[in-house]
Amino acid sequence: MIPRTPSRAELDHALRVCRPTGCADGDVLARVSWSVLAEPGDAVAGALIEHSGPARSFAMVRRAMHHGAGELVEHLGAGTVLGAGTVLGDGADSVGHTLGAALDRWRPRLPDATSLAAVVAGAAVGARLLVPGEPGWPTALDDLGPHAPIVLWSRSEHAHPVSECSGALAVVGCRANTVAGAEAAAEITSAAADAGLEVVSGGAYGIDAVAHRVAVAAGTPTTAVLAGGVDQLYPAGNTAMLRDVCAGGRLLSESPPGTRPSRWRFLARNRLIAALGGATVVVEAAARSGAINTAHHALQLGRPLFAVPGSFASAASVGCHRLIAAGHAQIVVSPRDPVVAVVQGDPADIGPSAGPGADGGAVALGTRRDPHVTRVLDALDRRPLPAEEIARRSGLSVDDVVDALALAQLEQLATPTADGWCRP
Repeated sequence: MIPRTPSRAELDHALRVCRPTGCADGDVLARVSWSVLAEPGDAVAGALIEHSGPARSFAMVRRAMHHGAGELVEHLGAGTVLGAGTVLGDGADSVGHTLGAALDRWRPRLPDATSLAAVVAGAAVGARLLVPGEPGWPTALDDLGPHAPIVLWSRSEHAHPVSECSGALAVVGCRANTVAGAEAAAEITSAAADAGLEVVSGGAYGIDAVAHRVAVAAGTPTTAVLAGGVDQLYPAGNTAMLRDVCAGGRLLSESPPGTRPSRWRFLARNRLIAALGGATVVVEAAARSGAINTAHHALQLGRPLFAVPGSFASAASVGCHRLIAAGHAQIVVSPRDPVVAVVQGDPADIGPSAGPGADGGAVALGTRRDPHVTRVLDALDRRPLPAEEIARRSGLSVDDVVDALALAQLEQLATPTADGWCRP
């Protein structure tokens, strides 16, 4: 369902709430539209914004939706954007193909992106709209390059919730934690609080929740990076905790208000957790835990990485043990080990690594299912939906949705009907 376009009066009021001390010019509004149009971490969107600015690039993309990518490719020219090794490809032909695919996946969301309803939804919960280069923007996120957020939505009862912190520690782990894991997370978080550090995590069950609760109890600011909009307090069982985080810290998301959490957005938000932390500590993680994804992002960014060892018989520690055994993570001997890495870290040493995958993009967890199938399954309902609506929800092109639905049908995970596709 396409959101209703707010009136000028509604939009002006919403902007006064979301931008109390900042301007709301065309570039700011274009960034909002871009954040609706493109999924988190979309490097093509990031490259276009970097090259032409938010407003101009969005206007060119709208035109290209109707007239094709040729004019857009011509505008980009033969400069650095079309050079070898860029995210858009090598040369005009490759760039044209990349842009054509991007236009196909963005097209279903164009009506949503131009409505600016996200600003009104953000204002309804008192969220602030942050853009790069202004006070309040976490500059550590700039290390993500073209995968950096286009905008951020911050929900807090304080105007500057983390301004007095001397650094940040990312504390992550599995949802089904053990008692020992909870104790380790609590001790590490307490050490971070004693050192005046912000505690960053993902707001999920398990280790995330322990870290946030201990930080709140200690009176230290904590940031929960959400996989949906800041108006979506998810999971529901953590609603009270997330409200406590909001009271003493902040909820942060790159997804527009109204966006529901989904599997692929959890993986996408992990890069923000890793980038925000001066160091990352994995307390507990199974072999295929999402916390391992966060760890890989920390490695790509050149951030110090730590892992807490557990029992060799504990499935909740397999991921940590593998990180340590591979030499990727330093072993946590004392709760202060990760804290010292943040407090004594040389800022010059914190930046994107030059190794493989150093572009800040998502790191695959080795899942067997096609990622497009995962996104399509997240978008399905019990009631039938046409492919166009599934494309709008998933951020894929209609052609990609049709292909993914065919694969899902083979796995008996999607059912075709006269009115569209639904869950079995």
